[in-house]
Amino acid sequence: MKAGGVTFSDTPEQAERDAAEILELEINGHMPRGVLVDPRADVAQEYYAGVVWDGTRKQPMLLFSDMGGIDIEEVAASHPDHVGRGHVSNLLPVSDFQAKQVIAQTGVSGSELNRATPILARLARLMRDCDMTLAEINPLARLEDGSFVALDAHMEMENEARPRQHALLEELGVADEDGREPYEPSEFERTVKAIDSADHRGVIQGKDHGFAGNLGLVIGAGGGSLTLTDAVRSQGGKPANYTEIGGNPSVAKACGLAKAVLRKDGVEKIAVMMSIVSNTRVDIVARGVIKACLELDKDPGETIAIFRIPGAWEEEGFKILERYGVEYCDRSVSMWEAAGRAVAKIQGAA
Repeated sequence: MKAGGVTFSDTPEQAERDAAEILELEINGHMPRGVLVDPRADVAQEYYAGVVWDGTRKQPMLLFSDMGGIDIEEVAASHPDHVGRGHVSNLLPVSDFQAKQVIAQTGVSGSELNRATPILARLARLMRDCDMTLAEINPLARLEDGSFVALDAHMEMENEARPRQHALLEELGVADEDGREPYEPSEFERTVKAIDSADHRGVIQGKDHGFAGNLGLVIGAGGGSLTLTDAVRSQGGKPANYTEIGGNPSVAKACGLAKAVLRKDGVEKIAVMMSIVSNTRVDIVARGVIKACLELDKDPGETIAIFRIPGAWEEEGFKILERYGVEYCDRSVSMWEAAGRAVAKIQGAA
């Protein structure tokens, strides 16, 4: 809804106007292919159900929350007791029992637990069978009659799996989508891949296909990266790239990624943002991005628009940032607000 792709219309005339506006939107670099019109659901409660690929454990992880309709990263940060988690096998089918264990962690019980269990289990099977790296329903709504309905969903597929899943993509009408056609990796993408391959510590990825902005992004946390990119765009910013950084990378790896972003044509500043981290050290990322600025003869305080990575070793990291005059914020500032600060800073400099 933040991107404007979901609206509520009270009259046919308003629905026509809303549909026309939606068809003109660009959401995460994609143009809408059509508009789905559906009756407004009589919702009693909203949940989150998802399966994500945990790059650190190299396993799928089931996620469930009884606080749906908002970013799961924000729920995990502010209400961790409302998020159930559980890793599952790459090879063995996910059982209803495994899904039930994850859901029960949030306090859901009785008929709600029994009805939600097969939904999460089937979502996990879909992820494995369809070569997805992310499959989430948010919100998963419980209606007043006790039934469940998916009000919105998000799926991401491994690019390498597209030929194998061509029939599915064709059925969905996206087999020939321009934005997903194979393309020659850019110099930025090749550079980031080489940096990642040269050091086994942590994981970094970078994409700039379809991006042409002036705000470089050094971001991570899986779905959090999508949230942050969307937050920048929705608040008037122009991202220059998309990245993923995590798994406790070395200073050299964080530095290499930041330098690759800063060397992109048109990049004026960078925003360094993640959700709350536990297996990535804040001070190491801080050292890496500052080192990148210094090696490129750039002032870290002027070049880094915002640094928002709370979590492990944050006090040490924040001290380093203070030394170089870099604006930073802790977990009390949401990812959305941090993205807004970065956009405001780069627009003020323009």
